[in-house]
Amino acid sequence: MSPSPASLNDQQRAALIRERVMAHGNALRQRYPILQHQDALGAAILAFALAGMLGSAALYIGGHMAWWACLLLNAFFASLTHELEHDLIHSMYFRKRPVPHNLMLALVWLARPSTINPWVRRHLHLNHHKVSGSEADMEERAITNGEPWGLARLLMVGDNMMSSFIRWLRAKNPEHRRLILSRTLKVYAPLGLLNWATWYLFLGFHLLDWAAAALGAPIAWSATTLGLMQVVNVAVVVLVGPNVLRTFCLHFVSSNMHYYGDVEPGNVIQQTQVLNPWWLWPLQAFCCNFGSSHAIHHFVVKEPFYIRQLTVPFAHQVMREMGVRFNDFGTFTRANRWTRRAPQAAGGRPQTA
Repeated sequence: MSPSPASLNDQQRAALIRERVMAHGNALRQRYPILQHQDALGAAILAFALAGMLGSAALYIGGHMAWWACLLLNAFFASLTHELEHDLIHSMYFRKRPVPHNLMLALVWLARPSTINPWVRRHLHLNHHKVSGSEADMEERAITNGEPWGLARLLMVGDNMMSSFIRWLRAKNPEHRRLILSRTLKVYAPLGLLNWATWYLFLGFHLLDWAAAALGAPIAWSATTLGLMQVVNVAVVVLVGPNVLRTFCLHFVSSNMHYYGDVEPGNVIQQTQVLNPWWLWPLQAFCCNFGSSHAIHHFVVKEPFYIRQLTVPFAHQVMREMGVRFNDFGTFTRANRWTRRAPQAAGGRPQTA
């Protein structure tokens, strides 16, 4: 007979979720033996994603696909490589074979040049699991977890350089500013810096060109400039733009499904919620259903993302029974705090949340 959730503390509930979800994952592997070939599946998914991105780019450049279709498809394919990078950070593919392991890390970085160096991110992400929900959780803080919602957070959530810039502006002294600048240059070099420079060049050129034309004084750009911008335009459609879209979707979902600030240290129940309302599906499509599946990862860390996706229906049932929150939209107004402030009851005393 299963224990009543009411008779368990949060640590016991988390352990029960972990036990049942792991058992379900093992049952899936027994039922579908192909799932036992983890290294081969990881490599195959990477090959599929890269082939999809290259194929979409070729069709667009050849005039056989609209720019928006290429951008959306490549954002989806790039989201697969993000999940692979996350699994690689946890050493789920080629754990004892450093050459293919590091080759996969390099390829998923090339597919997502907007991100930080994955070898650096490994340390940040493993630290995230140790201190999730606290000020020391640099990975989630960097993508706006714990920030009050407003224009600043909106700008920061989809633009990694803007996030660093706003934090630089908020720095209390020159030494802190130098630290933010040096860290940004270090972790984004070289791909991230090139990616975001291309994005800003694209936005700046087209904004200036549009404004000049709107004022009745169009700019006569040189042939060299127009040739350079043609290359930039293609890069934005096939790689930079898809990753800007993917970044916004992932960071919006991730930063709001993680709790911050008043989380009990080590309490996995309080670290995340399941965020899967119907209206988030346009964003979930470009971050691999992250809001629905990522909370499972905090309980069962070593399951690859495709197993996690397969266990979603079962895991959600167990997690709901054990008190994991689902679609706690109040987190948007609480700057991701776990505590729900109760309304005032008659007589001025707060009601129980």
